[in-house]
Amino acid sequence: MVPTLINCVSLSVRKMALLGFLLLGFFSLVSHVKGYGGGWINAHATFYGGSDASGTMGGACGYGNLYSQGYGTNTAALSTALFNNGLSCGACFEIKCVNDPQWCLPGSIVVTATNFCPPGGWCDPPNHHFDLSQPIFQHIAQYKAGIVPVAYRRVRCRRKGGIRFTINGHSYFNLVLVTNVGGAGDVHAVSIKGSRTRWQAMSRNWGQNWQSNSYLNGQSLSFVVTTSNGHSVVSYNAAPASWSFGQTYTGRQFNY
Repeated sequence: MVPTLINCVSLSVRKMALLGFLLLGFFSLVSHVKGYGGGWINAHATFYGGSDASGTMGGACGYGNLYSQGYGTNTAALSTALFNNGLSCGACFEIKCVNDPQWCLPGSIVVTATNFCPPGGWCDPPNHHFDLSQPIFQHIAQYKAGIVPVAYRRVRCRRKGGIRFTINGHSYFNLVLVTNVGGAGDVHAVSIKGSRTRWQAMSRNWGQNWQSNSYLNGQSLSFVVTTSNGHSVVSYNAAPASWSFGQTYTGRQFNY
């Protein structure tokens, strides 16, 4: 009976620790919550990256090759007013061309925020501006337009497969790139746990690269990912104890 009781208490403590991290993440995000299904907001859109979108690879969110990461050409660089110092990386927007019958095409597109459009011209604060990949821009407007007025709104991100964790860095410096996030899409908090450690909050290094300075080599790794709407998903043992730097591991996904 005593060992069973000790195990139950230990399990309860672990659950309470995890709950504490989730609540901490939620309350720290309250001011950033953004809902879906709201009204359309006016903005403008341009394009960059060439006809094959090769110039959109990399970028300020740290996603690297947008094709291999699953984002493709449905991407946008956001102006300062929308980028939120990188916290908007991974968010999804529905965009349609409006009020310019000469250049607008019917229909709308859904894009993921993958880059930053630096100040200068249309991307100056406080402008709401989307610099789209050229292929996706041409779904809503003619190429010759150059720039068009648009309306946009936040929408849920729909992804195939689970959240992906790419582990870079070295011992005592674990830099984890978080990609392929569904739901709200924009990650605002990440916690990590080794099989021999407690849960610990990670700090955002840049874009969607999250940092831990703990020694986690030889331990299976679990993650808690929290998005801007306060929702969290836990991926237990997403990376096995044999994980290595430079590799990508898949966890659970948000329910849409």
